[in-house]
This record gives sequence, structure tokens and C-alpha cells, in this order.
Amino acid sequence: MSTVVRQSPCKVNLLLNILGKRADGFHELETVMQPVQFSDRLAVTKAAAGLTLSCNLPSLPVDSTNLVHKAATAFFEATKISDGVSIHLEKNIPLAAGLGGGSGNAAHTLLALNELFDLPLGTARLQELAAALGSDVPFFLQSQPALAVGRGEQVQSHAPFPALRGSHLLLIHPGFGISTAWAYQSLAKYPAALNGQPGRARQLITLLQGTDLAAAGNAFYNSLEAPALPKFPLLALYQEFLRANGAPAVLMSGSGSTTFAVLPARDIAERLRERFHSRFGPGAWTAVAAL
Repeated sequence: MSTVVRQSPCKVNLLLNILGKRADGFHELETVMQPVQFSDRLAVTKAAAGLTLSCNLPSLPVDSTNLVHKAATAFFEATKISDGVSIHLEKNIPLAAGLGGGSGNAAHTLLALNELFDLPLGTARLQELAAALGSDVPFFLQSQPALAVGRGEQVQSHAPFPALRGSHLLLIHPGFGISTAWAYQSLAKYPAALNGQPGRARQLITLLQGTDLAAAGNAFYNSLEAPALPKFPLLALYQEFLRANGAPAVLMSGSGSTTFAVLPARDIAERLRERFHSRFGPGAWTAVAAL
């Protein structure tokens, strides 16, 4: 085998509850993460020597600042493998969107390299490398919905949630990103959001394990909306529109700027997508994706 190709899906946070600032500078949190069937594509090919990364997006750096490059470097340092690789990343997921595109790319780079070189690393070591790359990266080493705690790196997989069975997402990215660092730093102005009540995640999971999507949707929560929605009121307008048009669950994912609505069927999501563009014009990026 000389090439491994992997789909690198995104995620949404059905809940992101910040529980306070930690001594190490990170934030303690609990989050319920849901994989979404909308993906980037990674092709990893053996080469004689070195590490080269290419991408279809000219605006995305392909040097050592890229998470794919960092993941590959970490893999080779951990395994002491001296072979080279060429990696091509086909980006479809918007950047700075709160959808975990870069984190998923890093995780699937680790998985692809491990497959390409005959599984030199076990699950525990892959988890360690992923956690060192970023808080969301370990989630993408598996493909199930999950509860994540700590700074987000401690992942507990769950079976697919019955309340979401058959559901589709309408994803809306407004054309601008929100800095994750800014969002977390701005929480200091919102003490209730910075120091959330623990237990929200377990409560939501209990509702998601039932069959009432609307009841579960009422428990969706994101602490980072506290700073984001006042600064970017367009996102609040999106949410108002989606709820007014019958979406049973609406939220900003992660640190934004993607807004998502959970709809009970693809055709309902597609119709709402059309109404959204009729109301707000063609400027925003939208997609309908299965869960």
C-alpha cells in the first residue's frame, strides 16, 4: 500500500458548557459532540523522504503551522520512521467555523499515517498525540457522538442518539470566522457563561436518548454565544429566522461562526435552506448534511 485516502468529517457541539478557567490556562468544560457527514478529503502517499503538504485552498498555509503538518511531524517523531510522505488536503469544510475541520484533519492524518505504515502506534499512543495537538482532536479518532470533558480531550463515545435518528443539519457559515482565543478571552465579561453549572451535558444526553427532538433541542446550549451573539448580531438574526421557520433545535457550534439547525428530514432542511437564502441572499455558505 502506497496511498491511504480518508474522509475527514466535521462536527457540531450540541452543548458546550464552560465550567471555569483552569490553572493551566485552559478552560474546564463539558461538551456533547456530534459527527456530521460533511467532510474534507486527505490523501497520504509514501515518498522517498521529507514531508510535503498541498491543499486546494491557496489561502490555507501548508507549512509547519498547519495542523496536518503538525500531526504528521508528531507521528514521525513518535515512531522514528524515516520514510517520507506527500499529503494532499482537499478542503470543503469552512475555516474558522466551529466545525472542527482542522482538528478532524489532524486526527485523520494520524490515522492515515498509522494505516500507511502498518499500525506502529496503538490506540492509547494515538490518543496522547491527538490530545497534544488540540482539545478537539481526540474526538475525531472515533466516529460516534461523544461526551467530552476536561479541556475537551477526554472523550466518552456514545451510541447514536435516538432523538436525532433520520435528522439532517442545515449548516450556515456567514462568510467570516470567529477567533477561538477571542471567544474564550471574552468570557471574562460574562461570569455566568464562564462558570456554568455542571451536569448540563448528562441532562442533554438523557434527552437525546429519548425520541423527542424538540425537548432535546430546548436543552442545547453554548456558553460562547454569550460573547459571540452581541458582537456578531447577524448570527442572532439567523437563529431567530431558523426558529421562526420551525427548526426544533438551533445553536452556534463551538466558538463559531457556524450556526446550525437540526431538522427531522433532508427535504425539510433543503426547503429551509432555500427560504434562508431568499431572506438573507446568497452571501452565506450553506450545506445540508446527515448526522
